[in-house]
Amino acid sequence: MKLGEPDILGAGILIVDDQEVNISLLAQMLQEAGYTSVASTMDPYAVCALHRRNSYDLILLDLQMPGMDGFQVMEALKTNDADAYLPVVVITAQPGHKLRALQSGAKDFVSKPFDLVEVRTRIHNMLEVRLLYKKLENYNKVLEQTVRERTSELRESEARYRSLTELASDWYWEQDAGGSFTKVSGPVLEMLGIRVDGLTANGAPLAGWNQVERDLLQATIAARQPFLDFVFSRVNADGSQQRFQVSGEPMFNESSRFIGYRGIGVELAARK
Repeated sequence: MKLGEPDILGAGILIVDDQEVNISLLAQMLQEAGYTSVASTMDPYAVCALHRRNSYDLILLDLQMPGMDGFQVMEALKTNDADAYLPVVVITAQPGHKLRALQSGAKDFVSKPFDLVEVRTRIHNMLEVRLLYKKLENYNKVLEQTVRERTSELRESEARYRSLTELASDWYWEQDAGGSFTKVSGPVLEMLGIRVDGLTANGAPLAGWNQVERDLLQATIAARQPFLDFVFSRVNADGSQQRFQVSGEPMFNESSRFIGYRGIGVELAARK
């Protein structure tokens, strides 16, 4: 996250001082240094409104002003919810005010009478930190928005997947690495008469299944192989036959470790 000199020289700066000569001196110094967006005001009561309107990157603030001093201006600026960072460098001729100014939220200070080299250096350094802070803040906002968008897209994708699965099949299923069902959607209980643990309601193993077909399916699963439109069947007590068609694929985690199977199934037309 780098800044170029044009970024710093194009930053918005507001000079606040009740002495016009001080404003002229600072404005001329900044313009000669190449800064292109410098504004000023002699009215401390106007500072908050100006900052809300223009979002200055740096405010050069005189502490000793009639009516509303610099400390009161800083307190008023803290009410700006849109900017938690107070971009203020105070200007003071009183050494005792420096610590209080920093405790009040100022990020740096400039002493009167001005040492122009020191002033230029402090302003440049302050703006570099300020603009990096803004870049980081904007990056975090973009990142948060991207996460929200990706999460929304993922939810929409999952919803479409579930909808298509329901349209294309009678049920969706997942098994863990041990072969136990962990998720089943659709009328599986009614169609197969089983719970997710593979047993009948009274706890007895299901009867009537074609064991050859079931063994072949289990061998495919044991080999961690996908299967498509595999058909297996069972004969009911009344002599009718139920036929089911299933497709499935193995699931692996990020470490390529097998974690189970997932798939879809449909009941084919029953035959007498």
